[in-house]
Amino acid sequence: MSRTLATGNHAAGHALALAGEANRNARGCCAGAYPITPQTEIIEYLSGFQFTKGRIVLVESEHSAMGVCIGAALSGARTFTASSSNGLAYMTENIFAAGFYRLPTVMIAVNRTLGPPWNIWVDQGDSLMMRDAAWLQFYCSSHQDVLDTSLLAFRVAEDHRVMLPVIVAMDGFVTSHTQMVVDLPTQEQVDAFLPKCVIPHKLKHDHPSTFGGMTWPSETEHHRCDIQHSMEAAIPVLNEARDEFEDIFGRRPAGALERFETEDAEIILIACNTMARTLRNVVIERRKKGEKIGMIRSRLFRPFPRQELLAAIGSASKVAVLDRNHSPGSGGIFWLEVAATLRERPDVLLQDYLVGLGGGDVTPENINAIIDDLNRRTTASEPEWKDNAA
Repeated sequence: MSRTLATGNHAAGHALALAGEANRNARGCCAGAYPITPQTEIIEYLSGFQFTKGRIVLVESEHSAMGVCIGAALSGARTFTASSSNGLAYMTENIFAAGFYRLPTVMIAVNRTLGPPWNIWVDQGDSLMMRDAAWLQFYCSSHQDVLDTSLLAFRVAEDHRVMLPVIVAMDGFVTSHTQMVVDLPTQEQVDAFLPKCVIPHKLKHDHPSTFGGMTWPSETEHHRCDIQHSMEAAIPVLNEARDEFEDIFGRRPAGALERFETEDAEIILIACNTMARTLRNVVIERRKKGEKIGMIRSRLFRPFPRQELLAAIGSASKVAVLDRNHSPGSGGIFWLEVAATLRERPDVLLQDYLVGLGGGDVTPENINAIIDDLNRRTTASEPEWKDNAA
């Protein structure tokens, strides 16, 4: 393992490449690839990697990129890709297909605002519009988190108790193009962590079959029920994978969520990705002033970790959700999930704050203003819009 300065895109590309190479003694690996800002560097990294048994297929669109992953996964290969924003939107049909086919593709989503109007900066609306696809979704706060989560994603996706694809999301430019010190694993370590990819329903020459044909309503219901059971198995599988990850790499990645100073907290703020790092520093400063404030970093969005979140909130009386996304006519998307989780906790005042949409900076001043607003509240209101001038 080597410590080096790396961008988030480099960390992601390194993880995908080593994961693909780790399957060289099985069916190899394959990626459908199409560039879009700000994920292009991931595709460039993968295109320059010398796979023993693998191929990066450069295609004419994001829709085809996922189509390549579907075909390769159905042949038994380990598959992966990356996209952003309107590229994800163009890929939507095949994203849903990959999930319904139960194919363990891993996709890096470099979060970028959907357009028009065109905007290349971070907003989580692109990956979150896939919240009803049969995909797991992770949200990462740092470059190391991106790398570690990408490796965990293959391990969880390919587990036969799950067998579902995974999105690993990071903030466009804030993570993808900045540099941080990262522990880059060796090929030998990744080989030890990732077993051969075995897709039990892959196509077989000696047993021809078809996929995606017509089904009756009862069969569709059973299909969706099976997917739900696999989603429910994902968190236990993730925790097993974290144990083995720690044994091999010497560090323990976060699980479905990460709590900080929540044990005695009266107020808890929930955030994800790089916002959570800023929030952590604010919590530290407010704690020094004697305020009982805690935070939860939301990491796994699908399946949503309801029981883990309830346990982390504990006896807190006020909870704020910081959403860098927006569901028109409703509010923040993470807030909706937290509200559903707290449906049996009428004693908790839950308030949503929409911050940093379209790439606006989320500063300590923003977060302190949110905490002050939450402190004054006796009742919740509709989601509050907090721009970067707050």
